[in-house]
Amino acid sequence: MAFTPLNALNAFLVVARRRSFAAAAKELGVSTSALSQSVRQLEARLGVTLLTRTTRSVALTDPGRRLVEGAGPAVDQALAALKVAAVEPGEVTGQVKLTVPFISLSHVVTPVLARYLARYPRVEVELRVEDHMVDIVAEGLDAGIRLSESLERDMVQVRLSEGFRFVVVGSPDYLKRRGVPQTPRDLLNHDCLCIRSGTTGALYQWELERGSKSWRVPVRGPLVTSSQTAMVELAEAGAGLMYSFEPDVAARVKQGSLRVVLEPYAALGDGLFLYFPSRSRVSPAFRAFVDVAREMAAERKASGATPRPGSGGPPSRGARGR
Repeated sequence: MAFTPLNALNAFLVVARRRSFAAAAKELGVSTSALSQSVRQLEARLGVTLLTRTTRSVALTDPGRRLVEGAGPAVDQALAALKVAAVEPGEVTGQVKLTVPFISLSHVVTPVLARYLARYPRVEVELRVEDHMVDIVAEGLDAGIRLSESLERDMVQVRLSEGFRFVVVGSPDYLKRRGVPQTPRDLLNHDCLCIRSGTTGALYQWELERGSKSWRVPVRGPLVTSSQTAMVELAEAGAGLMYSFEPDVAARVKQGSLRVVLEPYAALGDGLFLYFPSRSRVSPAFRAFVDVAREMAAERKASGATPRPGSGGPPSRGARGR
């Protein structure tokens, strides 16, 4: 890779975003040693250290962070402009970067992306699946999908789904053995399959409500996991009670392998929303994504369809506390 300041700058920005020379080299199609040399030449040219390197990680120095903040958006715009210059009139190209929770994958994200990518085959989508809240501006993302209650009010919000419940379920064998909880407080005497917050590291407190009252129950039990698959299988096997996005367990409740308990206390989520900064400069690729998302949300509402059962991750209702 021949050295020029712009080539080296782009190489540095990719390393800074990936936090890894190996991952950045793969993205750029060069060797790790060539990439490292390019960044070192840039550092020598500027007379500062941009990255601190260890055997396991790469981190930005203060000069490196300032360079990312100052040059990153301009380089992204320049690269996008180069792609636009090579396309046919009216053709949509570019990249869309999203952060979405596990809960949204099969219910919202997969159907929208399938239509979007079929309609705009020259667009690239980078999809980050994570339950904790993300600063989409600081991390250079176009948008995120979360429950409305966890969103900042200065964000543009596009509804993607109607409201749905979060329920507590257990297997018939477990309920026969340990009894059926009648109030939220009863959960303190049950084995519960626990979820650890991706943001705080604390165990997630199950949220229940009835009328104007609400409860956050600090449950405990034999398992702590972020795996929806593990929780469902262990709940069916009778290992404990589980707190879940209702459509994720609807099929198993219908089959009888799980039963909903504390149904009068089931918490209602307001639905999933696409959100992005109101002051952001919207690219053609992202504008097209928003149009497809709105189109499919309108179709779902018109048909009266509810989110179908799927295999999302742990519930995101408590994202505001994560």
